[in-house]
Amino acid sequence: EPMHAWARQHGTLLRSQTYGYPPVTLSSNRFEDLPEGEGKATLNMWREFSDTRWAASAGHLFGKNVVSSETWTWLHSPAFRATPLDMKAEADLHFLQGINQLVGHGWPYSPASAGEPGWRMYAAGAFNAHNPWFFAMPDLTKYLQRISFALRLGKPANDVALLLPNDDVWASFQARYQKQGGGFDDSGSNITMDASMKQFLGSTVIAQALDAGFNLDFIDADAIDSVGIPYKVLILPGIDRIPVQTYEKIQRFVQRGGIVIATRRLPATAPGFLNDEVETRHIQELSRSIFQDNAPRAHFIEDENRLGASLDEYLEPDFITTPRTSAVGFIHRKLENGDLYFFGNTSNRAQHFRAHFRSARKYVELWDAFSGKTQELPVSQDIGFSLAPYESRLVFFSDSEASLTHAKPSDACGSADVSVGAPMYWNLAFADAPQTVITLHSLTSWGSMPQRQFYSGRATYRTHIPDSDLSRDTSLKLSFGEGMPVPIPDPLPEFNMRAYLDSPVHDAAEVFVNGKSAGFVWHPPFEIEIAPFVHAGSNEIMVLVGNTAINRLAGQPLPDNRLLDARYGVRFTPQDMTNLKPLPSGLLGSVTLVARHDSCNHATW
Repeated sequence: EPMHAWARQHGTLLRSQTYGYPPVTLSSNRFEDLPEGEGKATLNMWREFSDTRWAASAGHLFGKNVVSSETWTWLHSPAFRATPLDMKAEADLHFLQGINQLVGHGWPYSPASAGEPGWRMYAAGAFNAHNPWFFAMPDLTKYLQRISFALRLGKPANDVALLLPNDDVWASFQARYQKQGGGFDDSGSNITMDASMKQFLGSTVIAQALDAGFNLDFIDADAIDSVGIPYKVLILPGIDRIPVQTYEKIQRFVQRGGIVIATRRLPATAPGFLNDEVETRHIQELSRSIFQDNAPRAHFIEDENRLGASLDEYLEPDFITTPRTSAVGFIHRKLENGDLYFFGNTSNRAQHFRAHFRSARKYVELWDAFSGKTQELPVSQDIGFSLAPYESRLVFFSDSEASLTHAKPSDACGSADVSVGAPMYWNLAFADAPQTVITLHSLTSWGSMPQRQFYSGRATYRTHIPDSDLSRDTSLKLSFGEGMPVPIPDPLPEFNMRAYLDSPVHDAAEVFVNGKSAGFVWHPPFEIEIAPFVHAGSNEIMVLVGNTAINRLAGQPLPDNRLLDARYGVRFTPQDMTNLKPLPSGLLGSVTLVARHDSCNHATW
């Protein structure tokens, strides 16, 4: 609170990651202008308790429209290993929780004397020009900027609030002192609210609400006392202790038409010691009154595995897929002139489904966050989608017809493999030896070349499309393949965030057609539209590819920190820096031209 007052006095804003030590609560976020969470580098963070949703919930509750998160801190170790697709995969999980500003971690400083790829941090992220794929970063950041902007429009539209069991967590704390060796808490005597939440919330209730077609926020007793319950549904997840005044507000919420659901048990205990017997009896009376006298708006569900099905009965889902899939998440923003939905495939496999949106507006628009273009979709609450691994969408429903491009379905009417076989071939040249040209009749990792095993950098591939009569209005895509899913570890390690997909492009590419940039390829679907750049006759294709810095690191000895450790102690252990091996690099597999247009008579190869 005094920090917030100081910031205002000095004409600035306070941004804070308000969790951890000391044991602040969700409502502590009301003393800042820019709430910020932190992704803990796990695939499941959007489906379980997280500091990211904690911060986003505070922003929604206390009217802070910009909510940020520290992103990519522990992404796909070791240092320099993470790719643009890894970054998108994690960023989308933050967006699905309500984040709309990303604070990237990190950009480690490195002097020229350190050589390549330079110094690295104890955390994995190293998103700078020392990574050879960095030329594709502008394409990634345009996507991140557009989604961040879109998710600041209007107001959050989450239906469900999950009451955090703050008083149960407080009651579990014990005073202790135990000397430890390093870290944020040398004494072992500190306590934290957020780190204790998972054992009280469990792993079921959040996922059940999401899979039932509802997004949710966290709320706590202090927030209910200060701002009320601005949601349609309030869930009490196995809560025992609850302040009397908070429970009375929940009773009035039900009486005014709100829905309340208690799971596992009904609240039965007053927190604290002052008047605890009297207040405990009152809590128990309130439980009987709320859940016996207010049916069908108050419900007790002992088995949390039934929560999703029950929610579906009490309220129409906001977003639901057919067939049902837990791999697709969504978030909904309510604008003055419509409803905006962001949804994404969080898995490493394609998802094909029909999406039912609760919005019944007259017009539907698809917003492309990569190009910034919009197009009109057929008007319906049920729309079919095919999402490639880690692919996402923005869909906007409104009552105003805009000047948009109408989406026209068209069939593929011709394809040609331009990766292998006579007369097709590719010329390959590396950035450190541009005059040396290697002719390739098949596309394999350049790491298979003994002299390039430890090469981290950029290379150019050149070929020509044979003479053709392709029309300029034909949709012509250059496709690099689909990629292969990578098995997800079971059980998951502590830090497991990455895109579990083996890309056909390692690890980013920029495509040039007849000397003009057609765009970048680093995310599914691994394809790019080149029709605007082709002409009659022969056309030159050039693909600039960059891999990661791991190959170079694998060919170098690890830094020797023994003298530093002897003087200062072991302050950190770099992640996964032992047993480094070079990774596949360049274009792998087949490259195909696919033509689509109204009449298939013009596609010749």
